[in-house]
Amino acid sequence: VPRVPVPVEAGDGATYTALLTHGEQVDVLERLDFVLRNISELRKEVEELRNSLQHLAAEIIGEVRSHLEETQKVTRRRRFPFPRERSDSTGSSSIYFTASSATANTDDGESEGGYTTANAESDYDRESERESEEGEDEVSCETVRTARRDSLDLVNEDETHLVLDSSLEEGLGQLLQQADSLHNGDEQEKREGFQLLLNNKLAYADQKDFLWRLARAHSDMCEITEDADEKRSYASDGKEEIEIALQKWDQSAECHQWYAILCGQLSEHESIQKRIQTGYVFKEHIDKAIELKPEDPKSYYLLGRWCYQVSHLGWLEKKTASALFEAPPTATVQDALQNFLRVEELSPGFSKAGRVYIAKCYRDLGNNSAAVLWMNLASELPVNTKEDAESERELEEMQSVCEE
Repeated sequence: VPRVPVPVEAGDGATYTALLTHGEQVDVLERLDFVLRNISELRKEVEELRNSLQHLAAEIIGEVRSHLEETQKVTRRRRFPFPRERSDSTGSSSIYFTASSATANTDDGESEGGYTTANAESDYDRESERESEEGEDEVSCETVRTARRDSLDLVNEDETHLVLDSSLEEGLGQLLQQADSLHNGDEQEKREGFQLLLNNKLAYADQKDFLWRLARAHSDMCEITEDADEKRSYASDGKEEIEIALQKWDQSAECHQWYAILCGQLSEHESIQKRIQTGYVFKEHIDKAIELKPEDPKSYYLLGRWCYQVSHLGWLEKKTASALFEAPPTATVQDALQNFLRVEELSPGFSKAGRVYIAKCYRDLGNNSAAVLWMNLASELPVNTKEDAESERELEEMQSVCEE
């Protein structure tokens, strides 16, 4: 312990007194240890941020390089076009030559060395011909569409509705009922439901209730499979299906709900930037689903999960969100708890995972008695989904901590 000399009036000698007491020294050491731990954590977060930025820079460089290569290919094709054979036409003003044989296809227009010097077809001519051909295709397609409309006009609208009611709607109702039953089953039944909907896509692809169930089946397959590429493929295909539905039925709560779910599943395989960006899209569509169907407990459960995850964002994710967006996402544990309690209010025992989330919220808020109560309530519910199985493991860990 450092000591300092203090003169005494009685003589020339000096006594030594400690600058800090033992308790003060312990307090200083604890503060230094806290600072060192924070510096170590900050160093790790800075390293993660550096790696993330390097990955982002590599993606940008790759996109720029591929764009430049594609531009160069297009420029090369325009600069050195390959000659096309043409049918004989007296009205044609273009003359083609073969450079290798140094002879012209006609008697005029050859220069020294056998290369064309006049009447060569320009890029502009070729592009004009392509545009005219595309125009002809559009005219022909429009003619077909007009003919179809004319033929449909010959049929009485009431008769058309009667045909749909008698054939399609009856089969659709049975199909949707069977799809719902398979969706609520085990993994094998979910696979059967997915294949069932795929087999009937041609007949019911223009039906709203069929399309959002098809997107739901893609989501089921994404959860079932273990391969990362297959997960990404199922989520991407399902998102495309539900996007088509949203273009026609923007007022469907189910379409907005499953679009948000598939966006979230797809973002699990994206960079941190894409995940944060997807968070805004997820929140927007879940809010819309709640607005359209305020009594659906699933939408409140999804919103509660979103709030809980946002409230637990790490330092790196918060800094990235602040750097990329003017208003980073904000939510609290209390917001998450209110949504999860709303789920229980609408549908008691909606899911095991929902009750585990309520227990976690109360634990984070410091209400241990309420957390224990909801842990016990969660343990009473069966495991029905993969998410329930994951929450079961969390529940066991929380209960073991409470017992200790």
